[in-house]
Amino acid sequence: MIRRYLLATIAIVTLLVAACSSPPPAPTPDSRYADAHDAAPLQPVSADDVADATPRPDPILAVGNKSPYTVAGVSYEILEDYHSYRERGIASWYGAKFNGHATSNGEIYDLYQASAAHKTLPIPSYARVTNLDNGKSVVVRVNDRGPFHSERLIDLSYAAAVKLGFMEKGTARVEVEVLNIAGVDDRRDATSGNYRYLQLGAFGSEGSAQRLQGELQSLLSAPVFISRVDSGGNMLYRVRVGPVDSNDELLVLQQQLQDGGYDAGQPLP
Repeated sequence: MIRRYLLATIAIVTLLVAACSSPPPAPTPDSRYADAHDAAPLQPVSADDVADATPRPDPILAVGNKSPYTVAGVSYEILEDYHSYRERGIASWYGAKFNGHATSNGEIYDLYQASAAHKTLPIPSYARVTNLDNGKSVVVRVNDRGPFHSERLIDLSYAAAVKLGFMEKGTARVEVEVLNIAGVDDRRDATSGNYRYLQLGAFGSEGSAQRLQGELQSLLSAPVFISRVDSGGNMLYRVRVGPVDSNDELLVLQQQLQDGGYDAGQPLP
């Protein structure tokens, strides 16, 4: 009787050890995400801590901008004329499931930053998204594709949804307006047109624009000035360099910027 009890005990212990030493089940091969369902992050986010994306003259390159492209049998074309884009529709958000994974242009998704996914806007571009139910707005950097849902216009980062006040509800009626300071298209470079200015940044704060202006004035061989523009009732302060007399001079300025650790800027006519 005692021997039978000991054998049974040994068998149970052996099974427990084997279970503990076995590797965890591998993720399903049809998904690159560890979580099956999306969710809010464990660390809470306050709307006061969510900063607007800062528009920059980022280049619009081929990566993330294949056109047309097809998802689930539906074909989409990237907008060529997007500078006056303004559209209303339904916004949703995506969160912890996707956090830390690459977006469509290779950047890493950070749910605590103000970013967005859009089906047809160039990547990267910048847009002001306004919640039509409460008037709250946020500036986002579009760096991903989606949402591939027929009734959704834009997918916002969790932080952007918090700032717009719809993270609990999950969706909201919004207006999306492109900020017309988008990056340099790789099909539009300084050697193929007559450009007289470079834009180095656009800010919601005049103080931020003045700081950049001060940094650049001692670096560049051309005037640096601030151009003010009303964008949907909000002032934008654009830091620009110029005018220049030739594309060769423009290229010299771009080299000076890069040597000083700055982006080459967006050429403007």
